[in-house]
This record gives sequence, C-alpha cells and structure tokens, in this order.
Amino acid sequence: MPTYKAPLRDMRFLINEVFDFESHYKTLPNGEEATPDMVEAILGELAKLCENTIGPLYHSGDHESCKLEDGQVTTPKGYKEAYQEYVAGGWQGLSHPAEYGGQGLPMSLGLFKQEMMGTANWPFAMYPGLSLGAMNTIQLHGDEEQKATYLTPLTEGTWAGTMCLTEPQCGTDLGQVKTKAEPQADGSYKITGTKIFISSGDHDLTENIVHIVLARLPDAPKGTKGISLFIVPKYLPGKIGESNGVVCGSLEKKMGIKASATCVMNFDDATGFMIGEENKGLECMFTFMNSARIGTACQGIAHAELAYQGSLPYAKERRSMRALSGKKDPDAVADALIHHGDVRRMLLKQKAIAEGGRAMIYFAAQYADNMISGILEDDKDKYDRWDSELGFLTPILKGFLTEKGLEVANDAMQVFGGHGYIKEHGMEQIVRDARIATLYEGTTGIQGLDLLGRKVLLSSRGKCVRDFSKKLLDFGRKYLTDSDLRPYAWKLLKIAAEWNYLTTRIMLVAAKDRDMVSTASHDFLMYSGYAMMAYFWALQAKVARDKLENGGNEPKEFYQAKLATADFFFERMLPTAKGHAEGALKPTKSTMQLAPEHFSFDYE
Repeated sequence: MPTYKAPLRDMRFLINEVFDFESHYKTLPNGEEATPDMVEAILGELAKLCENTIGPLYHSGDHESCKLEDGQVTTPKGYKEAYQEYVAGGWQGLSHPAEYGGQGLPMSLGLFKQEMMGTANWPFAMYPGLSLGAMNTIQLHGDEEQKATYLTPLTEGTWAGTMCLTEPQCGTDLGQVKTKAEPQADGSYKITGTKIFISSGDHDLTENIVHIVLARLPDAPKGTKGISLFIVPKYLPGKIGESNGVVCGSLEKKMGIKASATCVMNFDDATGFMIGEENKGLECMFTFMNSARIGTACQGIAHAELAYQGSLPYAKERRSMRALSGKKDPDAVADALIHHGDVRRMLLKQKAIAEGGRAMIYFAAQYADNMISGILEDDKDKYDRWDSELGFLTPILKGFLTEKGLEVANDAMQVFGGHGYIKEHGMEQIVRDARIATLYEGTTGIQGLDLLGRKVLLSSRGKCVRDFSKKLLDFGRKYLTDSDLRPYAWKLLKIAAEWNYLTTRIMLVAAKDRDMVSTASHDFLMYSGYAMMAYFWALQAKVARDKLENGGNEPKEFYQAKLATADFFFERMLPTAKGHAEGALKPTKSTMQLAPEHFSFDYE
C-alpha cells in the first residue's frame, strides 16, 4: 500500500526557487502575513495532518464506502474525527476573509493545501473542497445578508457546501435544466426538482449543508439564458434539524472515490434564496465551476504523485531477471525492476507529470492570487484581466493534467504487473479514483471545446495563445546560445511557432467548416498541455542548473534529478505533441463522413 509522504522538497523548490512566492506575496493586499516562515509553518503542519490523519483513511474509506439510511448519508469510519481535526486547525478558512472567520491568506496557499490533502486522500478532500466553491460564489455574488448568514459557518467548516447543476436529462447541456423556482411573497423561492451526481450532497461531517442550485423561474427564457442561481440549505438558518425539503434520494454506485458521497438530491418545495441576478445563474455558477476545475486539475497531479510514491519503492525492491547491460545486484537472485529501461520509462513519466503538473498549478495559483487582489482592491479591470488570463489556463490544466494523471496512474499499476491489479497493493484504487477526474467538472471533450472554441477562437481570436507562447519565445531567445539550455530553448522556439501556426490554421478552416472546432479540439487541448508543460520543465531546468552552479537550498542530487527529468520529458514525452498537431489539422471528413446508421450493421 502506498503511504503518503508530502513532497515538501519539490513544493519548496517551486515556491522559493522557481516562482519566488516571497516576492509575489509582497505585491498582494492580503500577502503581508504570508512570510517565508509562515508558509513553511503551514506546509509543515499540513503535512502532519495529511500524513498522520487523512492519508491513513484512504484505503479503509474505499473498502467501507458511504452508506445511506433513512435519507441520511454516513461517511466511513474515521472521517468525522479527521474532519473535526481539520476544522479545529482552521484549515477551511485559510484563504478566506478574516471578517468571516478565515485567516485571509492568499488563495495560492489554499491550492497548496488542496494538492496535499488531495494526494493523501482525494475522496476525503472533496468534502471541504466543494465548500470552497460555494464560499467563493457567495462571496462574489451574494448580497450582504447572504454573506453574513452563510460565509461564517462555511468558513469555519461547521457547515459545508455543494453545487447542484446537472439533472438526469441534461448532463453538460445545462440549457435543459428543469428544476423549478416559484417566487414566494416573502422574497424566497420554492425549489422543486432532481439533481444528480452531487458530490458531498449529503453526509454526517457538518451540522448543515448549503446547496448552490440552478433552477428556472416561471416563464424564464428557454436555454441557458433562463437559468437562475439559488442558495438552498439542507436546514434553514436557525432551524437546524427541521427538514427544508432537501433529501438524498440515493447514492451513486461508482467505479471509484467510494468514500465521497455522490448523491441524487431531491428538492421538494425546498425554500431557497436567489443569488445574483434573475436569469444570470449560469454566469454566477461559473465562479464555482472554475474553482472546481482548478481543484480537479490538482487531482491529476495528486494521483500521479501518489501512484509514483507507490510504484517507486516497489521498483526498487521487487526483483525480476537481469538488466540487459549486465548484473546490477550480483549477490541477489535477480536485479531490481528499476534497472530495466521500460520500468524506468514508466517511473520517469510519473515523475515528469507530477512535478511538471505541480509547476503548472503553482504558476496558475499566482494568477488566482492576482485575480483575488482585483476583488480586494475593488479594481474591476484588474480582476477582469487576471480572470481572463486564468480562464485560458483552466481548461488546459483540467483537461491535460487529469488525462495525464490517469495515464501515469495506469503506468504505476503496470510497474507492479499482476500485483497491481489486486487490492493488496492499493494501485488499482488510484486508477479507479483517477478515472472520474477526466469526467466531472466538464469532460476532457468539454474542456477542449471551451479552450479552442470559446477562449481561443471566439473570445480572443488567438491572442491568448500568442500571449502565453511569448513566454516560450522569450526563454528560447534568451538561452539559445547557452550550451546547457540550448536544447530546451530551441525546442521551445519551435513549439511556440507551431502552436501559433496551429491556432491560425484551425481558425481559417473553422470559418468555413464549423465541425473543425469539435474535431480538432481534443488534439489542440493536448498539444497545448504539452507545450505549456515544456515551458515549465525548461524553467525548472534553468533554475536547477543555476542552483548547481551557485548553490541552492537542496543537495546537488536534487537539482541533477530535475535536469535528468527535464531531459526525459523533452526527449521522450514532448514528441507526442507533434502527433496531436498533425491530428488537429486533418480535414473533418474522416471523422464526420460516416452516417450514424452505418456505425454498425449488426445491432440497433
């Protein structure tokens, strides 16, 4: 069984040496207290919580799973006690305003927390994680009374939150939402309908659960333009224990994350309160959805990291055959797996995705900090700028990192051979749990359409790609004559040019053939993920080289390992991007020409 150990050295490398969070925090209105000593203390204490309390529940929670009796969900043994310890430490309000009981620290610290908790035990981390999105939505779009009523107990962690979007008939197409909201004389609404796939929809960890619900007013316009957003608590404030017409109808029987309660929620004349403007619910909900999508991107690196922590020790201990280059352990019956090239390939892929993905998330975390600064400073232009910048990153982070996290979790299971397929070693659970990450908060296909269709083509006409690829160009030009960094620099220059060429070609073809957007979107997303990760591996290699020459906080072997992993990514993983580029530019005919009735001739 993999035992979680917080990767503090790698986290510190990114925080202190690659992205200089100390200087970054000095630019933020809420960054004064985020000193290096404070950040180090937070990471250290959180590591103890995750390693000693949350992590040990990962496998037992999967075995026991959640239970539903008489409309009440109970979580696995140990979850309530672990959650109380989490709440007692003030962790829920780490990055939320002090006026509501939080610590008021930058959002990036919350993402560090989310990564660590998610790697230790993703199903557990989902309970407080869903609450964060509800808190952000109420903070940005709620009125003063709603903030005063809900934010303090949510920030304290005594209440939890959810988002209730989809329904049996609509999936991702929220324009088909049927849940009704009937206005009442007192200004409230009666909410009636059924929501499915509701993570943390019901549980026994908190005294109340605040549902953020999409519903339609009478005579609302059809489609997404007729959806409003409502706060619907399980129990009305001041009436804890009295039913508000919200009940869990059933628990989904799932492939993975079994200790996370995924509920069918029934609303039967439940009292709700509108948040934001009438028929503008989907716009408000995107605050919640974007928060959740960045959190789900963390799941990609969380499962890559945990799988690596399980497969690496096994590869060092398990003996099978002799290395092709000669005996490595002559006194043993066979050599350790780690001496075999193909096993090393799988281990290095896990390491490259976990550490490269972490760099991508931490970079995005600084964008999130800047966006929140716009809110705190009441600077709409600043908020809009950084919200747009983060909006371009979000589908890449969510789509690419979850796909790669699942891929390398499968590689980790492969390292174990047949032993990986049985429960004893814990690897099959990681694969099962990782599978959902590519599906919820918008499938990878939806992320691709969001990236290419909305962000790149409609919103910016390719400007967002030009802006980000400039980072690759600047690095390439600066280090092209540097003997150590030239291989990275040259490849980044080629990727930047190809990325922009790819964008322009798709844009021109899509003007005449709309299907081009959907047939190219997956390949474009994956290419963008490889391009972005290449930049961050080059950046890590540059810093590692500098620290080897001038001294750093870690031993030289740490920095040498960074350079070796960067080499592996550029030489063995980055070439995959070329295939995605070629696939994205192929005519739509090969995908769209087959008539639906001709997909099979043997069954209806």
